[in-house]
Amino acid sequence: MKLKAIFNRDGGTFKTTDMGEFCVRATEVFALAGHQISCSVVAGKDVVPALEAAAGENGVDALIAGGGDGTISAAAGIAWKVGLPLGVVPAGTMNLFARSLTLPLDIWRALEVLAEGSVQAVDIATVNGKPFVHQFSAGLHARMVRMRDAMEFSSRLGKIGASTRAAFGVMLRPPRFEVIFDIDGDGREEHRVVSAVSVSNNPFGTNPLLFADDLTTGQLGVYIAGPLEPSGVGRLAIDILRGRFEENQAVTAATAKMVRLHFPRRRHGALCVVDGELLRMPGDVEIRIHHNELKVLAPAVKAHAVRSR
Repeated sequence: MKLKAIFNRDGGTFKTTDMGEFCVRATEVFALAGHQISCSVVAGKDVVPALEAAAGENGVDALIAGGGDGTISAAAGIAWKVGLPLGVVPAGTMNLFARSLTLPLDIWRALEVLAEGSVQAVDIATVNGKPFVHQFSAGLHARMVRMRDAMEFSSRLGKIGASTRAAFGVMLRPPRFEVIFDIDGDGREEHRVVSAVSVSNNPFGTNPLLFADDLTTGQLGVYIAGPLEPSGVGRLAIDILRGRFEENQAVTAATAKMVRLHFPRRRHGALCVVDGELLRMPGDVEIRIHHNELKVLAPAVKAHAVRSR
């Protein structure tokens, strides 16, 4: 295959990596596997244009994207739209999509696994047409991200620290808002006051980081937390750390292929998080799963496991 790699030099791990050496190693590893790869290292602000240009090049058989979850989400959306396979080099803080794909979190080892991997189809989701690979959320998570982004940090550890401080801030003042939701267009709209809504690309597994163990179920994970007091947020946090948040009394969990949300009191739109990016969405949101529409480079063992189901 002929591959084009775009690496975000502002992504967490890449900030302290000799990117020239990394690109040389990528070229060697893929050549040993019979592939041809060319690498570009760009600033964070230039990632999307670089990915779009790479996707439009003649003769490119697959894209490789390296960076954090935001970079990977953008790359997945671009690869999905043009029908190219995507390989992921996890260089961010959480690397949630890479975890779902069972990729190594070591960037050097990831190159070797991708070079020997195979193309596999997985699910991707959209919110009002915007692609995402991990989750859409409103409420607790959105407030936490807004508070974290208002803090200053320049490293991966700094971001983790800021996230921790923001989480405590949200715990002290949990949000409450109204939402009307319709699952799979069954016409049974439900009006509730909640503190959090999360819709994931496939249901979360039993892990404290809340990522999907399987990206091929063709289902969204839908999670709604009722109105919470600070103590309730604390109990929810403990249950998340235990990998048992669905057992929390405040949480309602379901699966769906389509979810419509209406935020009746958000006249200027709802503050939401889409794959880690804080956005103001319209008062009406439609989320859909697109089953097996995203092609990825997956570890050979993972690909075999998916085929055997």
